[in-house]
Amino acid sequence: MQLRKLGCGLGLLSLGLAGCAGPASPSMPLFGAYFPAWLICAAVAVVGAVVVRAAFIKIGLDDVLPVRLLVYSALAALIGLTLALTVYGR
Repeated sequence: MQLRKLGCGLGLLSLGLAGCAGPASPSMPLFGAYFPAWLICAAVAVVGAVVVRAAFIKIGLDDVLPVRLLVYSALAALIGLTLALTVYGR
């Protein structure tokens, strides 16, 4: 009985890993190596948040932001997730 429960548990756990070996894993060749798409989206998001911060400083909006770290982290997440959704469709 214990062996049957263990087999069912392992079977259910393996269903979660089924998406990891898909034929269309999101990676792209860059500088001769394959980089995962999330890494590229994260790098673009950080650069985008820095650019937005520079623009906010220039127009004077940075001084009135209540929680700057939270705002810029949310902007970076928004940029990265939007890029992932529009470019990779995930």
